[in-house]
Amino acid sequence: MNQENQGHAREEDERWGGGLPMVAPPSPEKLAEERKTLVELEHQGFAARTRGYWKFVGPGYMQSALTLGSGSVASALFGGAVFGYRLLWVAPVAMLLGMIMLAAVSHQTLSTGLRPLDAMRRYAGAPFAWAWAGGALIACIVWQFPQFSLAGAVAVDMGKVLGLTLKPWWVGVAVLVWAGGVSMSYGSSARWIRGYEKMLKYMVWMVVVCLGLSVMKTGVSDWGALLRGFYAFEIPGEQNGVRGIDIVLGGLAAAVGVNMVFLYPHSLLAKGWGREHRRLARFDLFTGMVLPFTLATSLLVIATANTLHLDPSFAGKSLSVEQAARTIASLLGMTFGRVIFNLGILAMALSTITIIMLTAGFVCSEIFGFRVGGWKYRLGMLVTGPAVLGTVLWPRMAVWVAIPTSILCGFLLPAAYFGFILLQRSRPYLGDDVPRGFRGKVWFGAMIAGTSFLACFLVWYAVKRLPVYLEKIF
Repeated sequence: MNQENQGHAREEDERWGGGLPMVAPPSPEKLAEERKTLVELEHQGFAARTRGYWKFVGPGYMQSALTLGSGSVASALFGGAVFGYRLLWVAPVAMLLGMIMLAAVSHQTLSTGLRPLDAMRRYAGAPFAWAWAGGALIACIVWQFPQFSLAGAVAVDMGKVLGLTLKPWWVGVAVLVWAGGVSMSYGSSARWIRGYEKMLKYMVWMVVVCLGLSVMKTGVSDWGALLRGFYAFEIPGEQNGVRGIDIVLGGLAAAVGVNMVFLYPHSLLAKGWGREHRRLARFDLFTGMVLPFTLATSLLVIATANTLHLDPSFAGKSLSVEQAARTIASLLGMTFGRVIFNLGILAMALSTITIIMLTAGFVCSEIFGFRVGGWKYRLGMLVTGPAVLGTVLWPRMAVWVAIPTSILCGFLLPAAYFGFILLQRSRPYLGDDVPRGFRGKVWFGAMIAGTSFLACFLVWYAVKRLPVYLEKIF
């Protein structure tokens, strides 16, 4: 980091209160030992370096917790139920684009140590910076609605199995109070927050394992069709009232949202990571975000395709949680399968709601200068509170509503991506850390190609499909 950037980094930390709150902030001694180990790993082979990196992974899993929410679940459920294996390509492509951009974000942040919003304002331009920050805050609010809607639906369905009568809004209020308390406890109650996060992680992976076993039990009738689903890049037409283009765009937008892009670099800074962590950050993204997300969503698509595709009882956009639970019913039985499925989906929703609240508070602190941990910062977390109405606004389409909200949030993403593209080639910002040579050109070209693809896709959708889609809704 050059001397000018070091000074700016110190000024920003003093102004904002040190950064994103962490469950267990790193000690200077631990960080020094970690940096020493990483420098040593740089000179070792791939296998030894990989084994060493496993000890330090972390921020990528936070991205997984945020992205494995209602949007990803809905895209996978409807993709498999309506179109079978044909949309298996969506999750890997979305993750590839996200990996390319987030790897650039980590390279920039860890090379300079500057807080990304201020860096984008100074070196890419204020319009990109404020479009990024404003888009992240809007996305936090909009994306929270389907999370509450899904949480309410699975809790009510689980209540039916257990003989309890629950109202969706009861669940919504309980989730709001719980998630608000958890979010405000970050940085203070380390032990129970770690326990809470582990519990959610275990519940999510329990469903992933059950989906995998269900796929093995139900079998794949056409392996050729399954493999084509990963590389054919097909966008189907309309079936059962569901358009393939909506599922594709919803899946692309839900995988890496603009609020995720805002949270990620600050989570790196909060852990004290620096230049020595740049290769580790890429490894962490791949193992902590790309692999878990692609595995979970692909299994959900395959399991749904095996159980719900062409099912005469499938009701299109009115897909219920009970119907969705059939993905693992063949393995565990309908009653127990519903409970396990609901617990896993509820865990996804709760983890996403909690982290969105944390992100909203942090975005507000960056925009308005609130001190992290202060009462204004905590009030910023609650700007997503009105999303509790999601539990009552769409009772018959609790799962489907995540698709249009994901599409809407997708329109907020390209401005941030173009800002990071400018930063990737900014010598005043990165200095000698501007990626060079063939690898640097390929990386930069991939950033431009991926962002241009997403932007053109969104423009095409807005011109051709959005007016028709809105007319059907209203």
